[in-house]
Amino acid sequence: MALEPLKDGIRSLVRIDFYGNVHKRFRGTDAAERYATEVAVLKVLEERGCPYVPRLLEQHPEELYFVSTNCGQPANQITKEKADRIFAKLERDYGLRHLDAEARNITYSDKLGCFCVIDFELAEILPPPPGLIILDGK
Repeated sequence: MALEPLKDGIRSLVRIDFYGNVHKRFRGTDAAERYATEVAVLKVLEERGCPYVPRLLEQHPEELYFVSTNCGQPANQITKEKADRIFAKLERDYGLRHLDAEARNITYSDKLGCFCVIDFELAEILPPPPGLIILDGK
């Protein structure tokens, strides 16, 4: 299946497939650690019920590669203040601190009708906030 290139950088190669799924392959410095962090974060955010982040569809740790759902297009017009509020909400409501909390890691999903957060290779999982209901993983 042909993949449309989205980002080809020194730290990762990101492509979109025919179905709109995101294929991310890690490379460069600390690739294995960054892969493990992003996969762990996406799993925790799904367990914690966060609706505005990608969902893991496939994991290939031996290849430092995963497939996730798509969270829309880059939100190029978002203000720093709005992006900061979204990252603060993620931390407050879901116990996840994004360590690269920049507007480039915010997208807008027409399908979901909201701003989303992506690229969790640099992030810190915090204890769940009080009152958060953890979803049973499967």
